[in-house]
Amino acid sequence: MKNKILITSALPYANGKVHIGHLAGAYLPADIYTRFQRRKGRDAIHICGTDENGVPITISAEKQGVSPKEIVDRYYKIIKESFEGFGISFDNFSRTSLPAHYKLAQEFFLKLHKKGYISSKTEEQFYCPNCKRFLPDRYVEGTCPYCGYTSARGDQCEKCGRWLEPTMLINPKCKICGSTPILRETKHWYFNLDVFQKRLQEWISEKEHWRDNVKQFVQGWFQEGLRPRAITRDLSWGVPVPLKEARNKVLYVWFDAPIGYISSTIEWAKNKGEPEKWKDYWYSKDTKLVHFIGKDNIIFHAVVWPAILMGMEDYILPDDIPANEFLNMEGGKISTSRNWAVWLDEYLRDFPPDYMRYYLTIIAPETKDSDFKWKEFQERVNTELINAFGNFVNRVLTFVKNYMGNKIPYPESLTENSQQIFMQIEETVDKIDKLIESFQMRKAIKSFMDLADMGNRYYDISAPWKMLKENPENAGNTIYTCCVLIDALADIAEPFIPFSAKRIKKMLGLPFRKWDEIKIPQIKGGEELNRIEILYKKIEDGEIETQIKKLGKEEEMEQKKEYVSIQDFKKMGLRTAKIIGIERVENADKLYKLQIDLGDEKRTLVAGLVKHYTEDELLGKTIVVITNLEPAIIRGIKSEGMLLAASSGEIVSILQPDKDVPSGSEVS
Repeated sequence: MKNKILITSALPYANGKVHIGHLAGAYLPADIYTRFQRRKGRDAIHICGTDENGVPITISAEKQGVSPKEIVDRYYKIIKESFEGFGISFDNFSRTSLPAHYKLAQEFFLKLHKKGYISSKTEEQFYCPNCKRFLPDRYVEGTCPYCGYTSARGDQCEKCGRWLEPTMLINPKCKICGSTPILRETKHWYFNLDVFQKRLQEWISEKEHWRDNVKQFVQGWFQEGLRPRAITRDLSWGVPVPLKEARNKVLYVWFDAPIGYISSTIEWAKNKGEPEKWKDYWYSKDTKLVHFIGKDNIIFHAVVWPAILMGMEDYILPDDIPANEFLNMEGGKISTSRNWAVWLDEYLRDFPPDYMRYYLTIIAPETKDSDFKWKEFQERVNTELINAFGNFVNRVLTFVKNYMGNKIPYPESLTENSQQIFMQIEETVDKIDKLIESFQMRKAIKSFMDLADMGNRYYDISAPWKMLKENPENAGNTIYTCCVLIDALADIAEPFIPFSAKRIKKMLGLPFRKWDEIKIPQIKGGEELNRIEILYKKIEDGEIETQIKKLGKEEEMEQKKEYVSIQDFKKMGLRTAKIIGIERVENADKLYKLQIDLGDEKRTLVAGLVKHYTEDELLGKTIVVITNLEPAIIRGIKSEGMLLAASSGEIVSILQPDKDVPSGSEVS
């Protein structure tokens, strides 16, 4: 067993909020594993941060009409607070837009370049004549040549998981404006991944303990043969390529993002006041490196990243990559664009974090895709977490408060049933130990719940409320045994449902113990309880119905409003125009016929402004007009545009520039 454990979770893109699919895939299992290792007394640290470079960020920025920095600053805060709300206990949560990360990523590039592992070549790349720029891979969408998925990205197909190049797509389109791009020559730098294939195959062949989904996915790539992979992009946002001949190019996000694990560890060491301590983990053969990811990141963590580390030579390689499959929702794939998701920050407004932590662990997509269902969430939380575990805790501790003077009774002569409970605690602790070490969180939390069920059965069969008058000694022994079990359950529960475990320990007035100490009862008898409170509140039908109604409805509309692209805005052709003529439309009470001057042309508009403006008030005014609308025939008049106005009830106010500008000026 190695002495140090370095645990990472995939860096979430800071271009949107995180949802339950992210939580189930890479963050919750990593947190369970980390908490468990700390309880074992091991030197374990959990490292993460937001991925703030590359195309996903710039696409979001352009769609929202803001700078990339505004995007990453906004979502870093939301993501960090969401993880904190769910109790994800990172030792450091950093950002890849920090100068320290830029410096380290550039050092990696230069060292690999100097060793000959990076080469350059001029190639044809898609260029959008409409947007007037080269399109990085994620700016291109089209049909996957392997599975036919019509919304495949230029770097990877989300449906079949195949690694793509933009030129492989069928019917490629620019993601921003939707036009068809053309091919133009540009120069890029490549990481010579093929050089490392033999070493990678030998290294992975030794990983007999890895999950089958990871090994099979990687073997498929080896069979096709690894090829050099472009690691630069034509972008203005990201880590600049540190070469004079590479101006206006940045490092590919999947080259610099994993380096964020190291830069985050460096930041952690500096914050501890031990700036060199990060080397004790990344340079030491005594460190176990574990990457928690979703299956869509397997190729990068199991092939590309280890090859980069091999090229650098000084760094350790991953010991394990427990990649989870996908979490679907209500029978369909989670979709951020359709708002078919449960967002962590929104969930926390309605329910406690441990409800979701429990449910996602019990249905974790460890070996195959699993499906989140709101009704099942309600049923399993109510019947298992609340009725079985929570009810056992509350009924026993309430009994102590009401009938035992609020003090845990001394054990007089423990029965064989009590001894069996203690033996079962020991067996469960050892069983869960092995299961978490092998990343089987579903089975681990099931074993925890089995132990809670045993406690309920023991309490019911022993019936201390009946024995209280007939045989108070036996009643006391039963309650003592149940309190020992509750204390053990709280210790075991801490990696899975830490908020619940903390509340139970507070009621007991007892500390958390190291994992192996759970087998030995720390309750001796005579301990006074703190204030008893109900551990959980049942989830009502109405609460679930409200959640189901949210899916793809109001929030989807808000999201669509937020993500209108600049190109869509420009398509409206907003320009200023001067009203040079005006007359009433015959047989129409509300309509004016306006003659407008756009500078380079004159047009006719029909506008319903009679009740709001006189002809004298409008004549000569400069207004804002949408010029790219198809002409409409209104009362026999051809209207060639639409003027903009604000309205509130009966009040209508046309939009006007507050300074004199030439007719035909673009509104942007």
